[in-house]
Amino acid sequence: MFRSLSGLTTRGRCLLAAGVAAAVCSVVLNERDLLRVAVFVIALPLLVAVFIAASRVRIGASRRLLPDRLAAGSPGEVELALWRNGKLPAGEVLLEDGVPYALGSRPRFVVERLPQGRVVGLRYPIQPMLRGIQQVGPLRATLTDPFGLCEFDRELIGHSRLVVVPRVVSLWGLPGGAGAGAGDDGSVRLHAGQGETDVIVRHYRQGDDLRKVHWRSTARRDEIMVRVEERPWRGGTTVLLDHRAAAHHGTGPSASLEWAISFAASVCLHMRKAGHRVRLVSEHGRVITAAPDSDTAGGEGYDNVILDALAALQPAHQRDLTTGHDPAEGQELIAILGTVSNEAVSELSRYRPRGARSFAVLLDTPAFTGGVTAPEQRAAATSESAALLRAAGWGVVVAEPTMPMTQVWAELCRTVTGSGSLVGGPL
Repeated sequence: MFRSLSGLTTRGRCLLAAGVAAAVCSVVLNERDLLRVAVFVIALPLLVAVFIAASRVRIGASRRLLPDRLAAGSPGEVELALWRNGKLPAGEVLLEDGVPYALGSRPRFVVERLPQGRVVGLRYPIQPMLRGIQQVGPLRATLTDPFGLCEFDRELIGHSRLVVVPRVVSLWGLPGGAGAGAGDDGSVRLHAGQGETDVIVRHYRQGDDLRKVHWRSTARRDEIMVRVEERPWRGGTTVLLDHRAAAHHGTGPSASLEWAISFAASVCLHMRKAGHRVRLVSEHGRVITAAPDSDTAGGEGYDNVILDALAALQPAHQRDLTTGHDPAEGQELIAILGTVSNEAVSELSRYRPRGARSFAVLLDTPAFTGGVTAPEQRAAATSESAALLRAAGWGVVVAEPTMPMTQVWAELCRTVTGSGSLVGGPL
């Protein structure tokens, strides 16, 4: 009863107070008719409060995200459905859905008369500007009686998960010499224990199992040759994403980190369309997403895995880039780097095998703060790192916030081809 009375509106409380005052006056003046009016006035808000409290469970709702995976900057929509069961009448319903600030303003709806047995559909737009895992909700309803004497707040729907993936840009062409394999010439390299069975032979060594003798090669070379149980390793591309907080500048959608993540997503999906097996790793060599076991595995599902992983990616707190090994494991490497020290650049280059294709996109991160520094001065922070990487045989492009991602990729392709045309066509 006390919980029901807590839902009385100002009108209901005033009516209850007026009824109590009328009852006191009727007793003092000995007016029975006034007492009857006072009882009615007191009973009306009390009965309405009990009625609304008992009928709250008869309101239902559902929410649907259209779609539930959305690219940053793309418009979406949320569809709400509201219905009422039972024969009890319902008054005005005020709906308010919990929408994070990153998705837009918080929507509010007023349904004056909720019909019985019929679904009322409501829609409102959303347009997330920043990637991430967002929670839409809860949907709260304020139910009032037809007289406006009592109202109750109720949570109709909990949270719904919305995945805001990075913005993906369509890219053209491939870096010069890039192939499905990761060797210098784009051919298939050999690596033990991976891929399908192949016949590799070598000279016989004392202690080798005679059952592994390859008689055809032995007869052709006139010396004992044994099979080496190695398997061809289909090379691919490793995309290294530097997502250290200390390596990036800026906030919100225009931050250098968001640019790097969006560019990494674009490169991964573009290389997969070109037939490459793509691994995405962090600046410390930690695998963010690994390529499927077979060349044809994954498809669009693996593209979504890449995008979902980048949507949930948070800035790392390490101060500098340290790998201690080749993050690409001999594959072609495309590194998307923020501000890096000369020591980190030297370490990254030192572990790369001789002749392995290596590319780097260095972000001019101070320029992403929106300052008024001259472009030639802003690029000076990364020019030394770029020079060190070029001296190690890397193809390097310095990216500024005013440069479209398509232009950065085109320049990266030209760093190796040395010509004005790109290798390959649009994918």
